[in-house]
Amino acid sequence: MFSYIQGRVEEINPEGIVLDHDGIGYEIGLPQSSLSQIRRQMQLRVYTYLQVRDDGFSLFGFLKREDLDLFKLLIGVGGIGPKGALSILGVLSVDQLRFAIAAGDDKTIAQAPGIGKKTAQRVILDLRDKIDFTQTLEAQLDSKASDRSSDDIRGEAILALNALGYSSAEALQAIRDLDISSMSVEDLIRAGLKELALR
Repeated sequence: MFSYIQGRVEEINPEGIVLDHDGIGYEIGLPQSSLSQIRRQMQLRVYTYLQVRDDGFSLFGFLKREDLDLFKLLIGVGGIGPKGALSILGVLSVDQLRFAIAAGDDKTIAQAPGIGKKTAQRVILDLRDKIDFTQTLEAQLDSKASDRSSDDIRGEAILALNALGYSSAEALQAIRDLDISSMSVEDLIRAGLKELALR
């Protein structure tokens, strides 16, 4: 119903904000990570999701559209409602959550308050095939690469590990913390294979 609402932040509370738009105050639930970036009286655009239930309506909001898109995927997972999805997005960024799903890392997802190990595993199973990991892979490479040549080396190593039968998530997890400042692609592939053998 609402794609986004733009207005002035009138109130901030532990659950979210009241956003004034043309004299109407919209009560919007936000993830904790977003609340820390907001100040009273600031102008804000919030991408929204309207939940309709028998006992009333609830608005949930996000500062980025990609957060809203991931929220919609999360509430499609059995056992996760809007508050559970907000809890997950309150402790993990979009890229961190995508990477955790790609890597099958239920411990990271279960860090969210109210999310147990079984629910975290369900998130991984349900969303692994619904998420585009290309953006996450690029973001992880960018954050670890100090320059373009490092990016190229990591990319080539991941492609080589893919050819050996490992997924991009497994390959990235194996090489992401390695210091590649003095490594060739071949060195990185060998080091990645060692890491994978230890798992």
